[in-house]
Amino acid sequence: MPDATYAVTSKSGSIRSALIGALVGAVVAGLLVAAGLWDRPVATTTGAITNVTTQSRPTATIPGKSLDLRSILDKVGPSVVSIHTGSSRGEAAGSGVIINKDGLILTNAHVIEGASAINVEFIDGRSAQATLVGAVEARDVALIKVEGVSGLKAADLGSSSDLQVGDDVVAIGNALNLGDTPSVTTGIVSALGRSLQSPTGYLLTALIQTDAAINPGNSGGPLVNSAGQVVGINTAILADAQNIGFSLSIDSIKSIIEDVAAGREVNLERPLLGVESLDVAYLDSQVISRFEIDVTSGAFIQRVTADSGAEKAGLQAGDVVTEVDGRSIRSASDLTKRIGEKKPGDKVEISFERSGKSKTATATLGGQ
Repeated sequence: MPDATYAVTSKSGSIRSALIGALVGAVVAGLLVAAGLWDRPVATTTGAITNVTTQSRPTATIPGKSLDLRSILDKVGPSVVSIHTGSSRGEAAGSGVIINKDGLILTNAHVIEGASAINVEFIDGRSAQATLVGAVEARDVALIKVEGVSGLKAADLGSSSDLQVGDDVVAIGNALNLGDTPSVTTGIVSALGRSLQSPTGYLLTALIQTDAAINPGNSGGPLVNSAGQVVGINTAILADAQNIGFSLSIDSIKSIIEDVAAGREVNLERPLLGVESLDVAYLDSQVISRFEIDVTSGAFIQRVTADSGAEKAGLQAGDVVTEVDGRSIRSASDLTKRIGEKKPGDKVEISFERSGKSKTATATLGGQ
């Protein structure tokens, strides 16, 4: 996967290479807006996505109803803030979302990176200085806090695991640092379980891909579902891409938020099943015949890691995983996503096909 790199706009406005996802920067002396893009790393998952829609979970879009954008904004808008930072490199602007009435605000780590001053502007026109509670650069998550501000409304944090490809979503934030009120864009979930290498070299996983426009300045702002619940934190865009943006899925960072807020050490260990897999739909006829595969979708196991939870559970190369804990697995990325929602040490029930016969196994997840 190619590494993304930081760059800045020159005074003529040209972009030299790539800038960080959705953060707006400005040179103090010249007040030049530095639009934020990531270079062209290819978003990868374990295997190629063919269809991540499952029928064993509810959709996050309300069936039979059109998107009620006004109601969504009335619910979420008061919880969205603009963030302006100052540092030795100049000034920058991003977004954030209030997560409790005491002034705790969730944003991206790259929004407040290196900041010597953090100013928060609320939708009602008030502003306040914020202090950094903690940041986890490896997950691009940060918490800041304002004191003495009354009447704050916390956002409703939803569950990103309920999302399906095609669900309606709305991105809200300080796009391009244009004004006092948040910018709003709408779209759908276009893919789930994406992974992307950040400009600082960390691998961000369990990303939501959306065609709701995410622009420089949206970093740290919420991606919400049709019920007005926060399901993601807008994080990245790619240079030269069209209608593709990425958000941290809220379920993948909830434990990090809790740990940072409580001042606990953050455990960044990721759950590991111990398999390499490929979409069944991508298999050629010879492989299908050799392993007597009857199913048309699922995660085909190419390799099992020695001494892993998968090996101890009896999984083998040639098996096709079809369910995890009763939830359908239609692709390799589905498997990655389901395991990514767990924690090291969790037990998962794996349903799989071997030589045309259905089997089950219980695996204990390792960590990495």
